[in-house]
Amino acid sequence: MKNLVIPILIGLMAFLYIFIIPQEPLALKVVFKLIPMALIIFYAFRKLPASPPTALRLVIMGLFFCMLGDGFIAVSFVAGLGAFLVGHLFYLTGFLKMAHITKLRLAAIIPIGLYSFFIGRQLIASLAAEGNDTLVIPVIAYMLVISIMALSAILTGSKWAIAGSLLFVISDSILSWNMFVSGVVYSDVLIMTTYYSAQFLIACSLSSIGKREGTITAKIGSDTAIVN
Repeated sequence: MKNLVIPILIGLMAFLYIFIIPQEPLALKVVFKLIPMALIIFYAFRKLPASPPTALRLVIMGLFFCMLGDGFIAVSFVAGLGAFLVGHLFYLTGFLKMAHITKLRLAAIIPIGLYSFFIGRQLIASLAAEGNDTLVIPVIAYMLVISIMALSAILTGSKWAIAGSLLFVISDSILSWNMFVSGVVYSDVLIMTTYYSAQFLIACSLSSIGKREGTITAKIGSDTAIVN
């Protein structure tokens, strides 16, 4: 039961932000938006092994920059997008360091690429039609990075990282579609529930990946000792 205290608290604070806290004043809304992410980062730290490898620390940094993006996007879409972009770069770097490539996992590049192409084409067309040409390059860069991040998570083989990264893609797809293409019913609820779920699952992945990487490192060390 003790292990469930923080996840339950994350869920309660996320519910409070999504369904209870009013849109105004903005400062109050932003503060309550950040609380679930702060708790998720705290939970992620608790999931780290005693001596975490660099890859897991990079994922923690990704969580932190995404929390910054949560705050920035309330006042500037471009600033928020930039912070999330940096967060995804940390995620994908960390995941790539833990990747165990197989042909089946690598084949995920096909559906991810097709999905990104479809969404991206719609977004670019809508941005051009609305005269928001300055956002085309940032949006393309962001979609490219988050797509690679999702692929890198799949390459780790961690079900938590895979589920989290795919939910992140879904969350951002709903957000961008709602902003630039056409309105999505219950968009706020859908965006934030998938977003918080994505971040929580990525945080959960640290434990399983950390144990696996520790086992691999220990085996390599043991094999080296035998050879010597």
